[in-house]
Amino acid sequence: MSSRVKKDNWNAGLYDQEHGFVSHFGGALLQWLEPKPGEKILDLGCGTGDLANQMNQQGAAIIGIDKSENMVQQAQHKYPGLTFRVQDVVALNYRNEFDAVFSNATLHWVKTPKQALQSIYQALKPGGRFIAEFGGKGNVQKITDELIQQLGTSYQSEQFPWYYPSIGEYTSLMEQVGFRVTHAQHFDRPTPLNGENGLRNWIEMFATSMLEGLAPEAKERIITESTQNLREVLYHNGAWIADYKRIRVVGIKE
Repeated sequence: MSSRVKKDNWNAGLYDQEHGFVSHFGGALLQWLEPKPGEKILDLGCGTGDLANQMNQQGAAIIGIDKSENMVQQAQHKYPGLTFRVQDVVALNYRNEFDAVFSNATLHWVKTPKQALQSIYQALKPGGRFIAEFGGKGNVQKITDELIQQLGTSYQSEQFPWYYPSIGEYTSLMEQVGFRVTHAQHFDRPTPLNGENGLRNWIEMFATSMLEGLAPEAKERIITESTQNLREVLYHNGAWIADYKRIRVVGIKE
């Protein structure tokens, strides 16, 4: 495994301070989950724990996992009564343990989606449900196209850190591992970014791997020029609006 993969680029404080929209939008996904008192639920990609806490307040027994140690430490600090673990979704060791697996804004980071789905399927009890939302085909394409154009010939496709599938791609994988897919949506969700530096903060938080290896001045030039070029496209009425496109799915383990 390369040092780039091992490095934890997640700044949990900046995430809470500038990117609270992630868990805010996740609240709507909880309505699809409908956690019930006494259910055991795995929050996959729990971040700093806000949604796990909401589920716990509704009476569910929660285990939150995240690949980022920084995120897990912040979650444990904020919610010391809950259980959070550093784990990778593709290597879960759970078997028939959970009534539900919930995942918000995480699975687009997993570039081996079938492995992840097999892990999730094994973790669920028979009849258990999988509810997830993540970036779908075309997600933040205006932003990433601009960054790729700025990088020019130095850009390699493996630097792209995300997996943004279509509904057909993803639901087919769900069915291959054994899920019955009961709901699937692919929808636009224009997403306000916080403050005048919203797009810059977004790039620095989420797109770091695209700029890895650049000298600091080159990185700064690319971020500055990208934000200038995107202003007329993504800056409306005094706010940055990112071009999010989301996939939302529900599957049942039968």
